[in-house]
Amino acid sequence: MADKTKISSLFPKSDRAVVIHNLHNHPTLSIRFRTLSGELKERLIDFLCGTKTLPLTYDPFFKKLFNPDIHPERLESFISSVLKKKVKIKCVLSQEDSQLQGATLLILDIVVELEDGSIANVEIQKISYLFPAQRMSCYSADLLLRQYTKVKSERGKGFTYNDLKKVYTIIIFEDSPAELKKDAVKDSYIHFGRVAFDTKIQLDMLQEFYLIPLDVFQKSYYPKAIKERNELNGWLALLSTDSVSKLDELVADYPYLESIIADMASYLDKPEEVIGMFSDALRILDENTAHYMIEIKDNEIAEMKNQLAEKDGQLAEKDALIAKLKAQLEK
Repeated sequence: MADKTKISSLFPKSDRAVVIHNLHNHPTLSIRFRTLSGELKERLIDFLCGTKTLPLTYDPFFKKLFNPDIHPERLESFISSVLKKKVKIKCVLSQEDSQLQGATLLILDIVVELEDGSIANVEIQKISYLFPAQRMSCYSADLLLRQYTKVKSERGKGFTYNDLKKVYTIIIFEDSPAELKKDAVKDSYIHFGRVAFDTKIQLDMLQEFYLIPLDVFQKSYYPKAIKERNELNGWLALLSTDSVSKLDELVADYPYLESIIADMASYLDKPEEVIGMFSDALRILDENTAHYMIEIKDNEIAEMKNQLAEKDGQLAEKDALIAKLKAQLEK
């Protein structure tokens, strides 16, 4: 292991031209490399050059380095820091059990059952969707329904609603919705929400939401040099960091990140595996972008239909008025 103050030394610098030449001429990597494009292609090159980190806000990289089957303590630490209580992961839940139909438009979605029976869903969204609140409600309801189905099946006739535990929806935005960027909350990079009543009665409702805008975190945390060295800030700083040059300072502030950063660096010796992750990330991004564009077009078409229906209604009213006036003139 390198000097703890020099975790960046695990990312040896390589010449960009040499890296690109080797990728183009590699017998198995060249085809995959040529299919990459845009930001992800550049990020791969920069990673192999030893200047950029792996993009942990993409599904394949996050799930590889936070894999709860191999490193449960990492995801447990992250979720604990968000919920502000110690949690332990019991198992990862299959996405095939989801009751939601069709594309979920997520770049990352990992669902785990915690030791107390509650469920936590960690999602990362790279695009601010048209109706995020509605989507969040559906995702949370899906978690609750999945838990209900599972627990009711296990308990049989002995089931009661008191057997159900909390479901936590944790959503990390790279490009957060406008509501999370308003002046009133410009320095808030975590928002907690749950069902509340205007009379202030306290009922232990099961659904809780945690919204984390990484773009707001980057603006409020780094420039103002807030030295709140808690676990949440450490994990968010890791997710926000793309430059290897920042890693030494990051590990100095948050030593527990050394292990995951060292694992990240180990992929410099696994080009086949890392380029496979980049290919998967691009495929997911392309699919979600296509679904998103279809949704925008569907909304535009629906709006046009509403406008046409409104105009048809206005024309019908005019026709009725003309017919009434004509009838009066003919009397």
